[in-house]
Amino acid sequence: MRTLSITQDERKIIQSSQPIVWLNENYQNPVSASATPEVDEFYEAEARLKRCAPLLQRLFPELEPSHGLIESSLIKADRLNSKINPLGGSLFLKADHDLPVAGSIKARGGIHEVLCFAEALALKHGILENKDSDYCVLASEPARGLFSQYTVTVGSTGNLGLSIGIIGSALGFKTVVHMSSDAKQWKMERLRRRGVRVVEHNTDYGAALEAGRLEANADPNSYFIDDERSPNLFMGYAVAAKRLQAQLEALNIKVDADHPLFVYLPAGVGGAPGGITYGLKKIFNDNVHCFFAEPVQAPCMLLGMAGEPDTAPTSIYEFGLKNDTDADGLAVGTASQWVCDATRNLLSGVYTATDEQLYQQLYLLKTLENIEVEPSAAIGCLGPAMLMTEAGQKYLESHHLTHRLENSVHIPWLTGGSFVPDEEYQRYLAKAVKLST
Repeated sequence: MRTLSITQDERKIIQSSQPIVWLNENYQNPVSASATPEVDEFYEAEARLKRCAPLLQRLFPELEPSHGLIESSLIKADRLNSKINPLGGSLFLKADHDLPVAGSIKARGGIHEVLCFAEALALKHGILENKDSDYCVLASEPARGLFSQYTVTVGSTGNLGLSIGIIGSALGFKTVVHMSSDAKQWKMERLRRRGVRVVEHNTDYGAALEAGRLEANADPNSYFIDDERSPNLFMGYAVAAKRLQAQLEALNIKVDADHPLFVYLPAGVGGAPGGITYGLKKIFNDNVHCFFAEPVQAPCMLLGMAGEPDTAPTSIYEFGLKNDTDADGLAVGTASQWVCDATRNLLSGVYTATDEQLYQQLYLLKTLENIEVEPSAAIGCLGPAMLMTEAGQKYLESHHLTHRLENSVHIPWLTGGSFVPDEEYQRYLAKAVKLST
């Protein structure tokens, strides 16, 4: 087994599928990993989404109120705060469960990646003269005729496939989504109704991803979206940090040394939470503290971040874990090495939770804030309590945060839920009630 920066006691806890809080020893340390994203790409992603806003508004009428901006609200949650936050300070929910167009955190990154490909094709073939052109031309018949000659392919546990399939089909691309065994049937049916070809696999996310990669590589007109190592996905996700900054400023909320910000991000293969962490650290530096959250049966990012730079991450299967979780969006066996290296000195730590805990948080979100999410999206709500553990207290003390908690802001990032069919959500809720009362 590879060398990992975890203790023997931590290893036993992980192998026994018990919740753990792991602190990142590389946090704030210089690293020599090969994956060092350029900050210029961060700002270019933001500019691209602004250029494409009129196009998106034309393709998706639900974006008219936001003038083509794909963004979610920031919800103050005082009732939930009094229940889940023993630290003090305020609590807001980043409502990506209700993100327009694709209904999950994957919308920004997935849509940005497809727009990158469409933009490049349109510039190459003269449909766009330059980047100052009217991007609504990408919805024209000549553009759709061009795009129809190409296939966009992706591997997914569900939500990324939804975002890629929705924007790909809207622009006229042939779109193929390879779905892992844990993907929900309703997500596959939603894609098929849009004309997307869905390939179901009786294997986990990694195998579905590789199948998509092999199929795409065999077709010169196929564009493969690689959730494990795509800078375009990563930077599309990172743009959320700029949007959050504007939302905090609009509420006159300070983020500085005396007003620390804590953000709790559900993590699967790592792209979305990694990109958001990258963006937040570029904006708020050491005043923001980002933690990934994973199911006890699928702590792939914990094992990846505990490894060495430029080294293939350790699989959860090497720890005897089964990837058996209702948090389908987080059911990933091996983390993205690229994301681990890109965020190795930015991430504060990782915590894990049982499915029972996720359902309990799902119940609290519904009963206290009337917010409906899928189980994977509820895991961020365990963040404040995580900081009350021995490891969490060690982190607060070592970074001189203990006496600043009254001024702190905590943001669980809600990742998916609004597209969940009502009958599916009612099953979630019934299980949550049973486990919570």
